[in-house]
Amino acid sequence: MSAAKHLDTMEFEQLPLVADLPVPMGPAAPLPVMPLGTAAGKTAPVPAASAATPNVAAKAAAASKIHLTLPEGVPAYWADACRQLMRRDRVLKRLIPQISNQALLPREQSRDEAFATLARSVVGQQIAAKSAKTLWNKFGKLPAQMTPELVLKLKVDDMRAAGLSARKVDYLVDLALHFTENRLHQDEWNEMGDELIVAELMAIRGVSRWTAENFLIYYLRRPNVLPLDDAGLIKGISQNYFSGDPVSRSDAREVAEAWKPWCTVATWYIWRSLEAQPVA
Repeated sequence: MSAAKHLDTMEFEQLPLVADLPVPMGPAAPLPVMPLGTAAGKTAPVPAASAATPNVAAKAAAASKIHLTLPEGVPAYWADACRQLMRRDRVLKRLIPQISNQALLPREQSRDEAFATLARSVVGQQIAAKSAKTLWNKFGKLPAQMTPELVLKLKVDDMRAAGLSARKVDYLVDLALHFTENRLHQDEWNEMGDELIVAELMAIRGVSRWTAENFLIYYLRRPNVLPLDDAGLIKGISQNYFSGDPVSRSDAREVAEAWKPWCTVATWYIWRSLEAQPVA
């Protein structure tokens, strides 16, 4: 599969802000003087522009050619979000063109896929991304399909043998019960606000705000999610905006003011700027 088709990997023009354009600072051009003998009403020739004066329009046009390679299937808002973010944020103006072949791609909007997305987040909680991937791969081999019904049929001992803690086994069971007992308003999620969905998901044992917000990003593809509990986002903001100095949630929130209403897109590229990838 090509890089442009990869699930975790993202051409248009970007006009620079007026403030970004160069301002010519040379000496003022002399006023035109009508030669003696020129008849009234005739226009005196205008002196040609100095060769040293920069062609602002040409420079602006050249600067506006920022090539992005967005993969097919990105959310409808993604290209416009990239355009606006690069206008507003100096870091994203640099990052996005470098890694634009990576973007958030759609997932099947189904009950079982929603369950699998949440289950993977639960499995990956509080462990490194590499360990989370290994654990998920082991657990994912237990049921024939990752559905809530089949997870409920698994033996606890088999789940523990795959590397899950007793607490995570309990969390997965409660998650499966929420789906099989229809405790979630899945058919209404597309019309519900982000915070309402977060509140509903956090009623499930083991589903933290971090898990719920990752669900909004990866499954529902909401455009303006800012997961301040995500260590990768905080690390990325520290490295890209504060030269590696410690960053508070308040600092991160202040940086993200320029990202609204596209915090999801900005977060995605801050994540991708790090060597370690977040758990999807």
